[in-house]
Amino acid sequence: MKINLSGHHVEISTSIKEDIEEKFSKISNHFPTLISIDAIISKEHNKHQVELTTNYEGGRISVKGIDTVMYPAISSAIKKLNAALKHRKGQLKANLHEKPQSTAPEIAHEKVQEMNLA
Repeated sequence: MKINLSGHHVEISTSIKEDIEEKFSKISNHFPTLISIDAIISKEHNKHQVELTTNYEGGRISVKGIDTVMYPAISSAIKKLNAALKHRKGQLKANLHEKPQSTAPEIAHEKVQEMNLA
């Protein structure tokens, strides 16, 4: 999986890169079809914001994590991304199953025709 990491008013150090790659390794094991993730780390008004964006199975997923300290913001964003990916995977699996067809309207119509309502 390719991680495009950029910073806005934040210098991306090797420890930040290592931390992000370590946390994304678990996500890449759970979702092997995930190709790339765009990560933007920014600092505004003494708060760190981590925005993660990816495409997964035809759907665009974007999450944000905000905290006063950078590493908890990264952890928060990754937890949100993991939850969003699980939700998307569940939607895709639900669409594969056949939905049961209801026959109640046809039967009800036949019974009304047979009744003597006069």
